[in-house]
Amino acid sequence: MPINKEQAEILAEAGVDGFIVETVFDLREALCALRACKDNLSLAVIVSIAFATEEKGGRTMMGNSAEDCAKKLTDGGADVIGTNCGDLDPAQMAVVVSILKSATTVPILAQPNAGKPKLVDDKTVFEMAPAPFAIGIAKCLDAGAAIVGGCCGTTPEHIRAVADLLKNKWGTS
Repeated sequence: MPINKEQAEILAEAGVDGFIVETVFDLREALCALRACKDNLSLAVIVSIAFATEEKGGRTMMGNSAEDCAKKLTDGGADVIGTNCGDLDPAQMAVVVSILKSATTVPILAQPNAGKPKLVDDKTVFEMAPAPFAIGIAKCLDAGAAIVGGCCGTTPEHIRAVADLLKNKWGTS
């Protein structure tokens, strides 16, 4: 469950640098959490939505479009808007990143899973190897992501592959 106002205030008093509201499937819930973090607080807030499909403008499982999410979260004061987790592989997430980027001026975050989740022997597994994961992250960057990382199923090897790709492609460390 996303953060509420009382939790945000306690965390702010404790000295957090900002808030990350992530893996939210419903825009209304994301907006409530954003308001809780922004209400009388001046800390940065990242809001990251989980999308179920990149088709039809990118949709959450609740039917919210990526464009609507970007516009309403921007209007609500989000400092960074992004996408994480969900049912998309990294290349599909790049499509959603592009839609988010076209609908807002705030930085975009992309944190895909290591592939699409699969249920195997009653366990959720992510089978994407590090190299294709990194290629998908590059597509997210090309689509406009300013901040990237990994969500479910990613390992240090996945992140290392992304770091190597960034170093080789863009000369960053």
